[in-house]
This record gives sequence, C-alpha cells and structure tokens, in this order.
Amino acid sequence: MTSTLPAAGRHSTRPASSEFPDARPHRKLGLVLAVVVLAATVLASISVGAAAISPSTIVDALLHYDDTIDAHVTIHELRVPRTVVGLIVGPALGLCGALTQAYTRNPLADPGVLGVNAGAMFAVAVAIGLLGVTAPLGYIWFALLGAAVVTGLVYLLGSIGGGRATPAKLLLAGVAITAALGGLTTALILKQRETFDSMRYMQIGSIGGRDLATVLGFAPLIVVGILLGAAAARSLNALALGDAVAAGHGVRTGLLRTGVLVSITLLAGTATAIAGPIGFVGLMVPHVVRWFVGPDQRWIFAYTLLVAPALLLFSDVLGRIILPSGELRVGLVTAFVGAPVLILLARRKSVSGL
Repeated sequence: MTSTLPAAGRHSTRPASSEFPDARPHRKLGLVLAVVVLAATVLASISVGAAAISPSTIVDALLHYDDTIDAHVTIHELRVPRTVVGLIVGPALGLCGALTQAYTRNPLADPGVLGVNAGAMFAVAVAIGLLGVTAPLGYIWFALLGAAVVTGLVYLLGSIGGGRATPAKLLLAGVAITAALGGLTTALILKQRETFDSMRYMQIGSIGGRDLATVLGFAPLIVVGILLGAAAARSLNALALGDAVAAGHGVRTGLLRTGVLVSITLLAGTATAIAGPIGFVGLMVPHVVRWFVGPDQRWIFAYTLLVAPALLLFSDVLGRIILPSGELRVGLVTAFVGAPVLILLARRKSVSGL
C-alpha cells in the first residue's frame, strides 16, 4: 500500500489491518452508529429525570415554551442546560485525552498526568477561598490561568538538564506537580469551610446546575481547542514514528508540540472550570476507540468527539436513574463505568497501542 502520509500504522511492527486510510472499511459505518448513539443519549438526557414528563409535553416545551407550566420550566431550566453542558464538556474531555495519549505516546495517559486539571482546580480553590470569587463567570478565568501556568511549568521542568522536553520527562513533571497541587488544594478546602461548601460538588464533577448563558459564553474556547487538536491529527500520525521521521516529512515538531499543549490547556482548563475534574472520559474513550479504528489519529479524534459526549450524557442519565431524589454526580458514575472497562481492556492479550 502506498500513502502520502507517514503514519503509525505504516510501522513494520504493526499488522497490515492497522494501515490506513482504507484498511478498515467499517470506520464510516461506525461513525454513523456513533452519531445515532449520541442522538439517543441526548434524547434520554432531556427525557429522564426525577419528574416523569410525557414525550408530548417535552416536545411542547421545546417548541412552545410556557414559563407558567412546571414541566416546561424543568425542561428549559434543568434538563436542556445540563444536556448542552454534556455536549460541550464531553468532546473537550475526550479530545484532550486523545491528544495527551498521542503526545506522550502512552495509550493510558489522560489530561491529569500533565497537571492541567490540578492547576485549574488549585486556581479555582484560590479564587473561591482567598479572593471570594464564587460565580463561574469569575473563576473560570482563574481555571484557565492555572491550567496555562501549570502546563508551562511542566514543560519547563521537562526541559531541565538540556535538550527538549520529551514525553517521559513531561509525564514525570506532570505527576509530581499534580500530587503537590492536589495536596495544596485539599489543605485549602479543609481549612476554610466556605471553600469546601462551594467546591465539594465541583471536585466530584457534575454537569448539572450550570448557567447556560455562562457555559455558552466560554464554548468558543473549547471550539478553538478542538480545532487546534484536529489540525494536529495528521502531524501526530507522523510524530508517532519518531521526531526524525516526522521532521523528514516536513513536520515542524516544535510548533506541533506547542499547538498540542495549547489545545490541551484550553480543553482541560475550560472543561474543568465548567464541570469539575470528571475522570475516565479522557482516559477510556480514546483508548477504546483506538481498539476499533486503529492508530490513525484522524479517525480517533473523529470518533472521540462523538463517543465522549455520549458516554458523559449516558453516565449522567444513569446517575439520575440510580438516585433520582438526590442525583448521583456524573464524576462518580464515570468512575464506576470506566474502571471495569479499563480492567477488562488490561486483561486482553493485546491492548490498543499507539
């Protein structure tokens, strides 16, 4: 097979079935199926809740909203906003995980290993606990600043000793900073009860109770992050073969790494500020997707952008079903759903590699 693009699938150690672009004809069909599944989870997110609402009432609420009808208010003020949050945060978490795995060449990496989530949460804790900022519109900027500062610090620490920042150095620096900031954040929360009350649900991760106008106002940041990540997909295929091979095919590796880090910062920082540190979505989805579509980052990213929000919304709906009166937070559900799946994947004889 000939190809104009060097790809991880062209490596001699990979089977021919992993080559692309045409070795896996089921990819397009699977993409259509992913769209259908996402649409089904969106419908379920709007339909399922503590209050039973008939389909006709839901349609009427969406088309002819009347704020004097309780069911209409429930749909517009509670279910639609959390569904929109899931559709915005889900792709951000999933693509951020896929970028992190491709960047570090580690199929089990997630945004947390680079310290981005920890930086965002620590900055939010400082904003709430020390500066008295309680509105999401205020502390989301602190989250982005914290994510950006920590990303830069990780990159600098990974460059210590001369030479460029390799994926292994970045992973070690990210894990160390994550542990340190996690301890500081916990200490700050425990010291100030007001901070704990404001952040306890955010620490778990939830897509409920968010102001839709605020969320939509920061959606462009996630869109920019997604576009940057998508633009890097072809070059990341080449980078999987090594820096020398990528450079030989015209890839500017320094610019590529900078763009990927900016994308990860925007996606993880904004998603964490909106919904808190929701785990397993960015770790599990790209890993499972890679199992089905192979190592081509273009397909991995396309699938992840659909499967990640579907998983997030499904987990949110499942939490409402399990605990309808009090609502089981989506961050807990994704952990319960994700852990068994990853254990099963780990027990497979051949895991999906990069």
